[in-house]
Amino acid sequence: MHYPVARIVIWQVLASAIIAAFGGWWAGWPGAVSGFLGGLVNVPAGVVFAMLVRLGDSASAGATLRTMLRAEIAKITIIVLQLWLVLSSYQGIVHGAFFAAFVVTVFVSQAAILVRD
Repeated sequence: MHYPVARIVIWQVLASAIIAAFGGWWAGWPGAVSGFLGGLVNVPAGVVFAMLVRLGDSASAGATLRTMLRAEIAKITIIVLQLWLVLSSYQGIVHGAFFAAFVVTVFVSQAAILVRD
């Protein structure tokens, strides 16, 4: 199975930029930054997931399942840490723009996987 990492990253960055533009229109510069940061939370997590799946063992069904679980745990851990980092360090965060971009990029990543090459 081909995992379209580059396409997912591009779609997520584009979705982040669009949400950032709406956030900027809605709440000014802090809204734009919040929207972009919210969308970018999912990008490194998806890349780490893809790398761990690619490097993982697929010799048997059990090994494949362990690889997928490890990759998913790593992805969730990275997302939680990045959410914590942004929410605790950026004082001017606009929560609506931040979480809207976060949710949209989750859906965009799933849609990008389903698109054929």
